[in-house]
Amino acid sequence: MKINFYPSLLMGLATLLWSCGSNDDIKVSTEPQMLKLTAPVILNTDSTVIELADYLRNPGQIDSLEIDPSLQATISTDSTQMVIRPVDRDFPRLSILTLWSKGYSYSLVLEKTTKVHFRFTFDPKEKKHKRVQISGQMNDWNPAAGYLFRKDNKWYIDLHLFPGKYQYKILLDGKMVCDPTNPDSVYNNNGGYNSLLIVGNLNPSGLPVLYTKESSGRKAIIGLNNKADSVFVLWQNHFLDHTFWKKDSAGITIDIPKKAKEFGRSFLRVWAYNKTGISNEALIPLQNGKVLTNASKLTRSDEEAMIMYFLMVDRFKNGNRDNDHPVKDPDIDPKVNYMGGDLAGITRAIEDGYFTNLGINTLWISPIMQNPLVGYAEYPAPHRKFTGYHGYWPITLTTIDTRFGTPFEFHRLVDEAHGKGINVVLDFVAHHVHQEYAVLKAHPDWITPVDLPGNRKNIRLFDEQRLTTWFDIFLPTFDLSKPQVAQMVSDSALFWIKEYNLDGFRHDAAKHVPESFWRMLTRKLNNQVVIPQERSIYQIGETFGSRELIGSYINPGMLDAQFEFNLYWDAKNTFAMDNTSFRDLNYSLQQSFSYYGEHNLMGNITGNQDMSRFISYASGALSFNEDATEAGWKRDIEVKDTIGYRKLASLIAFNMTIPGIPVIYYGDEFGMPGAGDPDNRRMMKFDGLNKNQEYLKSITAKLANLRNQNLALTYGDFTTIKVSDKIFIYMRSYFDKAVFIIFNKDKTRRNVEFNIPERFIKDTFKVYFGNIMNIENGEINLSIQGNSFEIITN
Repeated sequence: MKINFYPSLLMGLATLLWSCGSNDDIKVSTEPQMLKLTAPVILNTDSTVIELADYLRNPGQIDSLEIDPSLQATISTDSTQMVIRPVDRDFPRLSILTLWSKGYSYSLVLEKTTKVHFRFTFDPKEKKHKRVQISGQMNDWNPAAGYLFRKDNKWYIDLHLFPGKYQYKILLDGKMVCDPTNPDSVYNNNGGYNSLLIVGNLNPSGLPVLYTKESSGRKAIIGLNNKADSVFVLWQNHFLDHTFWKKDSAGITIDIPKKAKEFGRSFLRVWAYNKTGISNEALIPLQNGKVLTNASKLTRSDEEAMIMYFLMVDRFKNGNRDNDHPVKDPDIDPKVNYMGGDLAGITRAIEDGYFTNLGINTLWISPIMQNPLVGYAEYPAPHRKFTGYHGYWPITLTTIDTRFGTPFEFHRLVDEAHGKGINVVLDFVAHHVHQEYAVLKAHPDWITPVDLPGNRKNIRLFDEQRLTTWFDIFLPTFDLSKPQVAQMVSDSALFWIKEYNLDGFRHDAAKHVPESFWRMLTRKLNNQVVIPQERSIYQIGETFGSRELIGSYINPGMLDAQFEFNLYWDAKNTFAMDNTSFRDLNYSLQQSFSYYGEHNLMGNITGNQDMSRFISYASGALSFNEDATEAGWKRDIEVKDTIGYRKLASLIAFNMTIPGIPVIYYGDEFGMPGAGDPDNRRMMKFDGLNKNQEYLKSITAKLANLRNQNLALTYGDFTTIKVSDKIFIYMRSYFDKAVFIIFNKDKTRRNVEFNIPERFIKDTFKVYFGNIMNIENGEINLSIQGNSFEIITN
């Protein structure tokens, strides 16, 4: 159905004819409305509100649209929002919304939600309660959103949830406990257990499966397993009709639009669906109109190919001792004082080739804004005194901390990095400032209230007061709902990108910042940097919460990605603990694909500055049941058992071979130990590594460089080959390239067998990490060491 918003019938006819036209001519505006690839928009079964500025530069220039007849679309009078409502509740699982502006078309894929109604029931038996609440992943651990109602001595709440597993606890008259009526529980990554709720069908069978099959010249063929009722093909954000592709026994054959020759990098994307559900996404990168087949053509602008390294400036390398000025205060422990790392030290590491040799092409550096010159005691007991060595207590938003360096040194750092093909991503704090921030004296109303009713402090109420809570008594939260505050903070962020030619931001505490701010900042970046300079800016956020909450911040108008903490916790449990199963990790990975797509830009971490080091758990130096922060204050945490190095190598191999962006926390490349903050922020070691650390560092570099050299690990399709409690095998494939990744978490050597997919059965294969392989009758037989991994390529 086509709807014209402006009275130009001729325009409507012209654009309609174009949509059915020849593949020899695709009209692409020199000022396109859409700047980045758009993921499918999830449609609710009642109505869905789309913020048009999330997808379009100028929503007011939409003159008409086309949408499936089973759906109805209405644009608000101010052109800021579109509301889509189903005319027929049985609307398609996938459909296309095409928007027209000045004779050019732009398409969004619309995906019908898979959420189901679920009534949760709690039966207290003979016990009486005045109030029952549920707090868990289904409501982002906010008990205020989880009140149950009572009927016939039972308690109920109606939930609308995606199929999946949900951890939760019950509050009985305010006391939080595991659900006594539910025997299913799971480790909660915090020394205890949560109850587990399973909703819907977790393993639907018969879904269409797409895979990159063949390419030649201006043609690409997508293979298809299982029936597909409908197929959708897009080049960039332009829907390609049947004049561009056909489906037959060979698969889906696509004629690449001739216009693609004018683009250095562009993409084909394909989806399909049948009665069972929706396929995976097939993603094909193009180089000047032909399928990309050579990894050497990748540049640091290819975001899918990034390998990120996170370092804390003060703890990495001291390159200029003239700026060493630790706070002189006997109440401040040396481990939370300044240790001398600076911008000059990072530059020296770049020049020495440390990151290049490690296979790194993107640096994420901690905040470098000026922090206070004295220490402050934290609000919660035991009220330890800290400095701002970490950079997260800014007293200015646009000047460099004198203990880290100068503008000249930062310019030089960025120039040196770019000269070696390395991006620089800066950690930016938009949520809060330190109380010494001078602007607050003139504008005390620019922050949120710290005092709550009932004589409570609004401090670290991360879920209850998500958008207003303070992180400490001396860290006021910006009231970013006020336009003048949001303008000032977003202008400050923009300054860093424009002044220092940075490549992106890591955004601190993203879920504690209003969505309106992220929209404002991204719009400014697009208008003042991305469009005029013709380059991309990568923005990744930090959000702890459900995948649904995390994903709500990801679209072209806000953030490109967030860190996949939920997957990290499951990976940590799987690789560090002996009694866990790879089945849980595979489930978590599939959930990640379900929420963020099979070709996402999420950050897959080895750890970060807020978590105890993985190797400390994996080696037994830390218990999963203890307070890791206090452990770091009370005893020396080292690597207790060298098996920890093997387990960490497996975690790194996992991150390097799944979709998303691998992120190495400084020191994890060789197994630096550490308990909770601040013990996980020790000074970096470059010399004096033991043989296990040297070996792990070489493994990390080998994995990173393998990813850099093999397009299957960057753009490849993902297929689970085999999964059990102790063995996990999956494949990444990209046209004629296949990579098999095999993990064994058993303590002893195991023999594993798996079939080679038919299209690769005539190929020869090699192992990369020394395990013994035999191939017979189309089957790979591998003898793999305990607590290890292997990678096999054709």
